Amino acid sequence: MARYQYKYRKPQPRVRISIAQVFWTLVALVLLAVPFFWATTLTVEEYTLKVHDLPDNLKNLRIVYFSDIHQGPWFSQDRVNRLISKVNGLSADVVILGGDYANDSYGAIEFFKNMPDIQARLGVYAVVGNHDRTMPESNLNLLVAEMQNKGVTALVNNVASIKLGKTYLYIAGVDDYYNGYPRVEEVAAQVSQDDFVILAGHTPDLLPEIQDARDKNGNSHWFDLALFGHTHGGQVNLLGMSPFRKLSPAVGTRYMSGWMEENRASVLVSNGVGTSHFPVRLFATPQIHLITLKKGS
Repeated sequence: MARYQYKYRKPQPRVRISIAQVFWTLVALVLLAVPFFWATTLTVEEYTLKVHDLPDNLKNLRIVYFSDIHQGPWFSQDRVNRLISKVNGLSADVVILGGDYANDSYGAIEFFKNMPDIQARLGVYAVVGNHDRTMPESNLNLLVAEMQNKGVTALVNNVASIKLGKTYLYIAGVDDYYNGYPRVEEVAAQVSQDDFVILAGHTPDLLPEIQDARDKNGNSHWFDLALFGHTHGGQVNLLGMSPFRKLSPAVGTRYMSGWMEENRASVLVSNGVGTSHFPVRLFATPQIHLITLKKGS
């Protein structure tokens, strides 16, 4: 008959999880998830721009501006479709795109191939960003051609004019500061300070050269509204600073995000729509801008 020997085992202490531990664990998980969720949101920032000498034909003009889509693994075609649907719901007179449509020039070409049509009463205009201007250089011509196929006017060191009654609205665009060949002086020389000019460039780092430029008559006040992207508002904006150094403007953190005035002109630096580096945002909400022109002092 087999004998079984009983071996005493010391009881193991029970693991006790307190309510406080559960609470703080959930808080930590939420805080980790917030930047990823924040990156998927999208707001429409409505802004009324009062211009002292605004021509009567430009009163109540609705301008929609958005930038930095970065279509790719973190910004799908479905999100692009929803973005354009939101833009089309704003009843824009003019739509201006601020560059960085994907993560390289090939992706930018595909972006416009697959992009739904954008609706704007007076047209759609676009500049190019540093990601759109990656090599080869020949891709710029292909990108411009795809823009044209979608009814988008490319602004690469040129000025477009829109006639409204006896008034002209001018939209000036310069090439990318980092990877392109911006010719700001040539662009400025195509307009006059008496014109109403919207200037679009991908990054606010263009501002020093823009401020040094002169119009066709030698005046320094050659534009009324300037629109920039690139910074993503820092993407993760901690008291005006960003851990992503390439998103911090070389001209200073003042130009990280928001509205300001330079040389009697209004300047907007947008947070943009998409993300780069990582699909996170914090205190830098993705933005579409709806700007309405009004006459004011």
